[in-house]
Amino acid sequence: MSPSVFPDGDPAPEDGALPASALAELPRRGLSAYVHVPFCSTRCGYCDFNTYTAADLGSAPGASRQAYLDAIAAEIGLAHRVLTDTGDLWPDYGPKPSTTTHGGALRTVFFGGGTPTLLPPDQLGGLLGRFHDTFGLAGDAEVTTEANPDSVTPESLRALVEAGFNRISFGMQSAVPHVLRVLDRTHTPGRALDAVAWARDAGFASVSLDLIYGTPGESADDWRRSLDAALSAQPDHLSAYSLIVEPGTPLARRIRRGELPAPDEDRHADLYTLADATLTAAGYEWYEVSNWARPGHECRHNLAYWRGDHWWGFGPGAHSHVGGVRWWNVKHPSHYARELAEGRSPAAGRETLTASERRVERVLLELRLRHGLPLGGVLTPTERARVPRLIADGLATTTDDRITLTLPGRLLADGVVRDLLD
Repeated sequence: MSPSVFPDGDPAPEDGALPASALAELPRRGLSAYVHVPFCSTRCGYCDFNTYTAADLGSAPGASRQAYLDAIAAEIGLAHRVLTDTGDLWPDYGPKPSTTTHGGALRTVFFGGGTPTLLPPDQLGGLLGRFHDTFGLAGDAEVTTEANPDSVTPESLRALVEAGFNRISFGMQSAVPHVLRVLDRTHTPGRALDAVAWARDAGFASVSLDLIYGTPGESADDWRRSLDAALSAQPDHLSAYSLIVEPGTPLARRIRRGELPAPDEDRHADLYTLADATLTAAGYEWYEVSNWARPGHECRHNLAYWRGDHWWGFGPGAHSHVGGVRWWNVKHPSHYARELAEGRSPAAGRETLTASERRVERVLLELRLRHGLPLGGVLTPTERARVPRLIADGLATTTDDRITLTLPGRLLADGVVRDLLD
């Protein structure tokens, strides 16, 4: 998780230390790792994530890929020091099997970006091996990498499986050439489908495709064509996100100049409804507002986010959360590398959530899940009294003392949360 805009926060301690109260929560939920790989071959016009092309980085000190790898290794050492009782790993960064983190072995590891697969498989595998040696991986750990379809080959995918990756998510976005052009995607429409087949042959246990709907100039037929193409590859998991025009991006400037029409929320709702009907008919179940999967292929790493579990985000700009403490790393790769090389945590700031803030976040996130939100123990009596109105309006249902959004409720999820909360 590495958005480009940071929240306000307090200074983070140079040693990265966490309060004992936060560490005490780890055993109840366990720990995940997110690794932000900030490199891209080109910058997509709609993206505002913390990513850099070779031209962006130039020859800045500490911005090379080797400097990045060294810095990630250093942050792994820092994280292990913070999350163990012994605290003796800094500055050697090496594993020490006799100590274990409060949360035990990592349950999920997710390499996101950027384009992680711009790094060779041996480098990605080397980082994964360091996580294994330092923290340990649960026997059934989910290990994911994101990838652009044009950044992989059959050979590189086989090497990733041999290195321990078992899940991959391809950024397909669309199967329609003019839509890909507006999004500044560099791959051809059929490349993502080829990549899914290669990943299957390589032995990935789970393969996912990401799609975007609502691109300026995309018709309902275009969107249907993309859905049908994605389904023809028979992925295990599909994500469908509405296009959000982020301020400051090239796409936002093109819309402001009148070169492209602005997105229309009503149209987005129609396209989402089409996606849900198409994917449901094909045997996929929605398990989060923007995600569908075959049973057993839900993304466990993302579920850890939505359920308020604990994760350490490694890399420039990455965000972390442990026991109600949330922090974010400095953004630029050279700044990130310098902080770690000088023996400091790369955290730019952090915040400690109050019990009230954590409850609100739980409502906001868990209500997006198919499993829904418990009515008891989370909602106040006043909030529970509002549930019948949501049901009467067709926005929610209740089963086994849990509230779950209907399809109309999913379309208005943020508004439902606002109406529900005190």
